[in-house]
Amino acid sequence: MKNCMSVDQRTIFVTGATSGIGLATAKALAGMGAFVIGSGRSVERCQKAEALIRRDYPDSRVTYLTADLSSQRQIRHLARDIRSILVKTFEKPVLDTLINNAGAFYSRYTESEDGIEATFAVNHLAPFLLTHELLPLLAESTDGRVVTVGSGSHFHAKMKWRDLQLHRFYFGWNAYKQSKLGNVLFTYEFNRRFHQKTGIRAFVADPGLVQTPIAMKQSGFLVKTFWKHHIKKGALPEEGAKTSIFLAMDPNPLKHNAIYWKYEKPLAPNSRGLDASDAQRLWDISCRLCQIETWE
Repeated sequence: MKNCMSVDQRTIFVTGATSGIGLATAKALAGMGAFVIGSGRSVERCQKAEALIRRDYPDSRVTYLTADLSSQRQIRHLARDIRSILVKTFEKPVLDTLINNAGAFYSRYTESEDGIEATFAVNHLAPFLLTHELLPLLAESTDGRVVTVGSGSHFHAKMKWRDLQLHRFYFGWNAYKQSKLGNVLFTYEFNRRFHQKTGIRAFVADPGLVQTPIAMKQSGFLVKTFWKHHIKKGALPEEGAKTSIFLAMDPNPLKHNAIYWKYEKPLAPNSRGLDASDAQRLWDISCRLCQIETWE
């Protein structure tokens, strides 16, 4: 195994980094000395997040980009912007860790600009496509990593292959749980295809129940009320970010074969997430939906 580089040499990109777990992750990594690029949907919120990190860590190296991850066009543009920043900043453009943190919950059926159910588009296809676009930069790292923030809700999910985007019967929690199972299947299949070839390792980080507003943004009154009371039991975002930070920086996860981690320890995921046939099936469907001809 290649030796891991020091913190101040690492370049890390974090999606959904303007609030909650994503902001806590970006802030902690920048404070540790890493070069951090964050992203969010709002220019104003990106500016506020960057200013907050610079206020607390004046010497931090951090910058933000704006993109709506439900849009494949914007994801591809975002990847080009990341490469441009790294080319301008470093002699050799390298991305050491991609943290697919951004997530969404829609209580009502919603389609992206690409005509794809929005929960599936943001929670599964966005990490899939963004990883594809950034793979050449990740492959330049001595120990490239892809960390996708998952959820324990995937334990109660199965892929609805006959209606993957839930056109016939949409229920927000089912869409969310299925997308999180998709994160595990994607991570499993990515490692099978690319770990030996590129040295990159992919992981799923389960943050546990965290006080974040994920179910408050595109939901009705009942869902918002339930979530508001439900998250009172959860940890602060700073606690929820710890597993993502650990998987992004620490050498120990590279010594294990485990793909699913919670509270900085390996955990066996839903066995459906380790089904080789399902993983390949979802991979092929995702390539088609993202208009990727082949990704081997």
